[in-house]
This record gives sequence, structure tokens and C-alpha cells, in this order.
Amino acid sequence: MTVSRGSAPHTGPEHMPGGTGSGPAGDPADVSAGLGGSWTWILCSALATLVPGIIVLVWPHESLHVLAVVIGLYLLVAGAFRFVAAFARESQGERLPRLLVAVLFVLAGVLCLRHPLQTIAALSLIVGIVWLLTGMLTAYTAIAVKDLAHRGFVFAAAALGIVAGIVVLALPTQSAVVLTRLLGLWLVLLGLVELGVAFAWRSALRGARPKSPSGT
Repeated sequence: MTVSRGSAPHTGPEHMPGGTGSGPAGDPADVSAGLGGSWTWILCSALATLVPGIIVLVWPHESLHVLAVVIGLYLLVAGAFRFVAAFARESQGERLPRLLVAVLFVLAGVLCLRHPLQTIAALSLIVGIVWLLTGMLTAYTAIAVKDLAHRGFVFAAAALGIVAGIVVLALPTQSAVVLTRLLGLWLVLLGLVELGVAFAWRSALRGARPKSPSGT
């Protein structure tokens, strides 16, 4: 899950894509930082979680192979969003957990797509581990960053990810339909929490904008 980018929104050209910061113009790291720090990027990340959840809930009777493809694509797209968002952090200590989450999502997505899953247990294991570790890393970020904005949303996202991972790993499922409904429900819940993070971040960004002098 994608969480908020930092303690306070950064304004100014050095934090915007294509800005004229201290780094070279067009530096990919600067562009990624500006893009990952945008609330719309968090919103797109939330939709990347919410849409697959709705899909698997609407069509719960599809085959396990189709379910594995949908989950694999979700993991790859979500990993890409998290990789870019990681560069919005200025502290290397805070960036590392985000990069680890991104790599974890991408590896799990490749595994789902590259090797057709023949058992429900295999897909449950992959998704459960990803959600559990992601929730733990998100919780670490929420605790480690002392002046983190809207910490409550971050903790909620972390707790939901941990609970989702434990539920998927602990509850044995005997059919693809049951697994589909379970994964779809958690994806929708995670997506809704990320939507809350996105709109909270938008409010923080608007509150941090410098007010123009009167008469200008």
C-alpha cells in the first residue's frame, strides 16, 4: 500500500517534476520525486488496488488461472507505483522500506504471471506474504517518522495489510471462488484506505501552499 510521502508537503520547483532544483534538469530521480509526491499519484495507486478488487468480486467464478493473472497484474502495477513513490522521500532511511515493498510487489507479480499457479494454496501464500510484509514495513515507517503527516491513515493502512495477510495465510480455502471473494474484499478495503490517504495528502498539500500577498 502506498502511504503519505513525508512529514509535511514540500512546495517549490525543486519538488516538482521538471523543476529547477539543485539537481540537473530532467534528472530521473528528481522527476520521480516530484511525481511520487503528488496526491494524484497516490490516488492512481489507490485505484490500482481498488479496481482489481472490484473485478474479482464481480466475476468470482472465473478460473484460478484468471485470478492469478489479475492478482499478478495488480502486484506489478502496485509495485511500479510504490517504486516511484519511494523517491519522494528525502531520507534514505525512510526510502529503503518503500523500495523493499516495491521490489516485493514486483517479484510476487512476476511469480504469479510467469508460473501458472495450479493450487489455491500457492496463490494464497504469495498474496498473504506480500500483504503481511507490506503492512509491517508500513507500520515501521509510521513509527519511525516522527513528524509524519496524517499518521492515523498510515497506521490504518498498515494494520489492514497485516490483518489481510494473516487472514489469507491462516484461513485455508477449498475453492477458487472463496479465495476470489476473500482477496477481492481485502483489495477493495485496502483501496478505500489508500483513497483516504490520497485525499488527506491533497488537503496537506493545499494547507502548505504559501498564501499570495494581498493585492497581488
